[in-house]
Amino acid sequence: MTRPTPQPIDPAELVGLALAVVRDDRFPYLATIDGDQPRVRPVSPVKTDGFTVYVANLRFYHKTSEIAANPQVELCYMDPGHNQVRITGRASVVTERPLLIEIWDANPLLRQYLGQIDNPDLIVYRITPQAVRYMREWALEYSNVPLGSTENRRELPSTG
Repeated sequence: MTRPTPQPIDPAELVGLALAVVRDDRFPYLATIDGDQPRVRPVSPVKTDGFTVYVANLRFYHKTSEIAANPQVELCYMDPGHNQVRITGRASVVTERPLLIEIWDANPLLRQYLGQIDNPDLIVYRITPQAVRYMREWALEYSNVPLGSTENRRELPSTG
């Protein structure tokens, strides 16, 4: 079987291609570290603003202690065409009341299951991107996606 040849990527289209993958995958995978053991689980973001992703969590979930011990995380998105986006970032707890209200008002499931915005079990994490990588199916190589600001950004190898 011959390996498909990936289409070249126009650098001007890279941000749009990556954002489309993020938009198309409703359940990306979140990777955290538990001591020296990686942990991966699907999550359902409650808000996405470009490559900044917000994830609701319950205080008693395992990822709470994992993120508290090491806030470096990675999200992996894949669209139906098997194109991937990996967002490497830092998770922090959202404390801004207007943002929490916006997220709460936009998510009926949060309201249904938690009853009130001040439920002490609710934590919302903001995952601030440090690096974003895009890979077209069969390319076997990631392209670094330019972020709007270079602060909190680091370059990662383009493979793997």
